[in-house]
Amino acid sequence: MSGRPLYVLRSAAELAAVVRRLAADGWAVRTGLAVPDEPWDLTASRTVVTGPVADDDAVAGAVLAAARGAGVVAVADAESVTGQALLADLARIGPVRRAPQPADGDGAPTTAEPDDGGDGLPLTAEQRALLDRLAAGDSIAAAASAEFLSLRTANRRIAAAREALNVRTTRQAVIEYVKRR
Repeated sequence: MSGRPLYVLRSAAELAAVVRRLAADGWAVRTGLAVPDEPWDLTASRTVVTGPVADDDAVAGAVLAAARGAGVVAVADAESVTGQALLADLARIGPVRRAPQPADGDGAPTTAEPDDGGDGLPLTAEQRALLDRLAAGDSIAAAASAEFLSLRTANRRIAAAREALNVRTTRQAVIEYVKRR
């Protein structure tokens, strides 16, 4: 990805996909729109702030972060007055994307489309990320948090992975995934 990422997205799922990609590309992801007081110029730190934007204070926080050189990945209703203000203010700083884009990295899917990852497994990128974390010893709650998913969503993704792998338990899914990846 070239330049600083500026995104105004519709959902937390889109945010999670973009954040996962940016983290893989070496960006330091901060949950919330606040940035540290020092240093003023955040360009060199490759910092990205993330979060929902529902009021004028959140718009101001996101725009300040972008003005200081941070990337912004925000979830906002683009049809609302607040969302329109966010889009207009960020557009003065740089180009704003309104959806996850495969061009951000290697062209891998950023949605829930199966991606065989070269191993023939019919799993999505989210399912693979969760199973990788489980294989590394994380709990489902820790894996969900690390992947910017709610626990409920993570459990759904893991259940879908179990079904795709034709196994009954999460343990079996992790074993099958590790064996075949």
